[in-house]
Amino acid sequence: MITPDFARTMAAYNAEMNRRLYGAAARLSDDIRRADRGAFWGSIHGTLAHLLWGDGNWMHRFAGWPANGVHMRNSPEWQPDFTELRAARMRMDTDIIDWAKTVEQSWLDSDLVWYSAALGRELRRQRGFLLTHMFNHQTHHRGQAHALITAAGEQTGDTDLFIVVP
Repeated sequence: MITPDFARTMAAYNAEMNRRLYGAAARLSDDIRRADRGAFWGSIHGTLAHLLWGDGNWMHRFAGWPANGVHMRNSPEWQPDFTELRAARMRMDTDIIDWAKTVEQSWLDSDLVWYSAALGRELRRQRGFLLTHMFNHQTHHRGQAHALITAAGEQTGDTDLFIVVP
C-alpha cells in the first residue's frame, strides 16, 4: 500500500538525487551536456529538462500547480539554459517535499480523472498508483541521465534509496 510516508520518503530521495545529478552535470561543459548521446530524450540536458517537465505535469494534476504549457515532444528544449533549469529543478524539489508533507491516505486512496494528451483520452486511476508512477518516472529517466553523466566522466555518489534516505 502506498502511504503518506512513502510520498515523503520518495520526495526526499528525488530531491537529493537531483541535487547530486545536477551537481555532477554542472561539472561538465554545456557542449557535453547537450550532445545527443542516443538516449530517449537525446542528451543529458534534454533528459533533465524532460524530468522537470514530467514532474510539473504530474504536480499540475495532483495539486493544481500551473501547467507548463509545453507538449511532451518539446520537453527536452523546454528549459534551454542549464542554470535556469537547475534553479527550476531545485525549486520544484522543495515544493514537492512541502506538498508531500500534506498528503493524506484518503487522497492516495481516491481516484484522479484527467485528460491524457499522450493517449488522447480521459483516464481514471488511483492517486497512490499515479504517485508511484511519478516517482518511478523520475528514477527511470534519472538513471538514464546518471549513465550519460558517468559515461562523460563525472560521478554522483551512491544512488541506492536506503543509503541516500536512511
